[in-house]
Amino acid sequence: MARKTTKKRVEPSFRKKATARKPNKTTAKSGARRRNSSKSGGSKSRSGSARRKNKSRSLLVRFVKSSVYWCFVLGIWGALAVGGLFAFYGAQMPAADSWEVPKRPPNVKIVALNSQIIANRGATGGEALLLSDMSPFIPQAVIAIEDRRFYSHFGIDPIGLARAMFSNVMAGRTVQGGSTLTQQLAKNLFLSPERTLERKVQEVLLSVWLEHNFTKDQILEMYLNRVYFGSGAYGVQAASRRYFHKPASDVTLSEAALLAGLLKAPSRLSPARNPDAAEARAQVVLGSMSRSGFIDDNQATVALTQPQIRAKSYWSGSENFAADRVMSDLKKVIGEVKEDLIVETTLDLNLQKDAEVILRDTLDQNGKKYAVKEGAIVALDANGAIRILIGGRSYETSQYDRASGAKRQPGSAFKPFVYAAALEQGRTPQSVRNDAPVRINKWTPKNYDQKYRGPVTLTVGLSKSLNTIAAQLVMEVGPKNVAKTARRLGIESKLTPNASISLGTSEVTLLELTSAYAPFMNGGYKATPHIISRVMTTSGRVLYESSFQNPPRVLSTGVVQDMNYMLTEVVRSGTGRKAQIDNWQVAGKTGTSQSFRDALFVGYTANLTMGVWLGNDNGKPTQKVTGGGLPAQIWQKVMTNAHYGVPVASLPRVTVTAPLGEISNINGTDNEPLDLTRDLKPIPNISIESTSSIPIPAQRDQASKPRRQAQIKPQTRSQSAGLTPPGDVGRKSQKSRPDRPKSILDVILGQ
Repeated sequence: MARKTTKKRVEPSFRKKATARKPNKTTAKSGARRRNSSKSGGSKSRSGSARRKNKSRSLLVRFVKSSVYWCFVLGIWGALAVGGLFAFYGAQMPAADSWEVPKRPPNVKIVALNSQIIANRGATGGEALLLSDMSPFIPQAVIAIEDRRFYSHFGIDPIGLARAMFSNVMAGRTVQGGSTLTQQLAKNLFLSPERTLERKVQEVLLSVWLEHNFTKDQILEMYLNRVYFGSGAYGVQAASRRYFHKPASDVTLSEAALLAGLLKAPSRLSPARNPDAAEARAQVVLGSMSRSGFIDDNQATVALTQPQIRAKSYWSGSENFAADRVMSDLKKVIGEVKEDLIVETTLDLNLQKDAEVILRDTLDQNGKKYAVKEGAIVALDANGAIRILIGGRSYETSQYDRASGAKRQPGSAFKPFVYAAALEQGRTPQSVRNDAPVRINKWTPKNYDQKYRGPVTLTVGLSKSLNTIAAQLVMEVGPKNVAKTARRLGIESKLTPNASISLGTSEVTLLELTSAYAPFMNGGYKATPHIISRVMTTSGRVLYESSFQNPPRVLSTGVVQDMNYMLTEVVRSGTGRKAQIDNWQVAGKTGTSQSFRDALFVGYTANLTMGVWLGNDNGKPTQKVTGGGLPAQIWQKVMTNAHYGVPVASLPRVTVTAPLGEISNINGTDNEPLDLTRDLKPIPNISIESTSSIPIPAQRDQASKPRRQAQIKPQTRSQSAGLTPPGDVGRKSQKSRPDRPKSILDVILGQ
């Protein structure tokens, strides 16, 4: 059977294309299923991602909500804990209505004659000031570096505290503090410096109390008057005088920046200890002031170019010796200091500074050559008011007062008291004694030059500082009477009444020695040394006023006149010639102790009495410094300055004549040049080598009985040795001599 075949239908190509583009239903359905399948898969993946995002978001929201919640809870509990802590420690403090700002430690303001400030003494070292009396740069600098938001916070600065905590955490150490000025004041006023939780809580409570009870300016004022600035200075006034030698009102911008910078570490940054660190810190303060708007860039630039400030390591200036003396005497006149005081002194600050420069320059130029390192100067007026008091070469180096605290042998500067005692018993300046070798017990006094002049007047004996004449006089008068005369005139130290007292072997202070010369210049009246003239409170209430205007008489007029005559001869023609002052009558006496350990010159005019001492603290001998050398030169320079422009005045009844010879034929009355022949008549044929006693000339007072001359054995020149008496001068002999009866000399010496 034949197979039936079919023919394929051939369509045009464009129809095929059209047919290809037009799917059938089956194909369309399968394609739709594939598309739907792919769409459903994409949507599923996208929905999963969304669900994950939503889940993360919800977790974050829940975490934030939980954190906020727990922070809120913890904040409440923390606040309760802090409140409980404050309540606990606050309950242990006194009631707030009983709180009061403690009084600032009292300050003693010491001023000179012309009201110039000598020093401030007390726990603070300076008086309190009003804010308006300070340089405006000081509070600005302190606020800029210590508490920039001082005028906006309530005693505690949360922003500043947070900033300090962040800075400390980032640095890993404490680099900033969060305490405000109010907190620092509270700590200084009420609390101890220990770092405990209790103290910090109390500090906050007290700060809030201060802010509630005082204005911002009052708080700042209290702070600046009490805060420590290093080197013993509390308050801006004390610090300004300590570092800049001027009041706080005159402090410049650069100086204010330095003061403010000290608050971070007062001792370490002090310009007296580390000027470089103080300068670096001051530059930080200036930058902070500029950022805070207190100063502009030009002011900051000018301040940065100022020279570095360096301060002495200790209070400097010889006036501090006087200030120390004031504080020593103040307790005696008013008792304990309980309030701010003003002490008016007798010190002439201009003379003081002149004398300080002269003493220091003299020692700088000659100290090494003559092996002398220290010196002291005292000057008083006729009433004993201290005008100059210099206790040493440099107060900064040594605060030891060698003028009123050190006791030294005065040497021949003690002889005027021997001569005054002799005059009181009837001797005169014309009386003659034999300058010859003598022996008193085991003591053999010798003259400085080891020469002997034979018969001389007492005037010559004193002007040439002859030791043999002084020794004879002390034995005639009696050592005890010499000691009584010296004490009556002003010597307060213990005096040993033996023969060697004539050469000044008993130790005294320069101040008492100088004051004991003052009766010679004031007509015979006691001159009690004093430096305080008046003490009063800052309100003007007088607590003490000196009363030395009517002193007792201690020397007769005749003795004063004779002593003035003899002591002017010391300066005119004797050992004190280097102390002469043009147009002024000058009287005085040189003194040199054993082995040249001490050299002194004490002299006076009708205006002032002044004493100068040179030596070494350790008692080491100088290179032959004598009282007529450097001390007399210093005396002359200081007194020349002191008498500039002062009307010339004469000493009581001093007649300056031609220089006296050792023996001269000068005739005259008691009011005229001395009559030496009267005292030469009793001893017409003296033999120095063989004379066993020297008769006493006629007494001035005819009513008084003449004293017998003590027997003094002469000694040949070959028996003498050395220029100064031995260390055992004046010691009592252990045994009395049985081979002869006691003489008057034995009785005087206690044998």
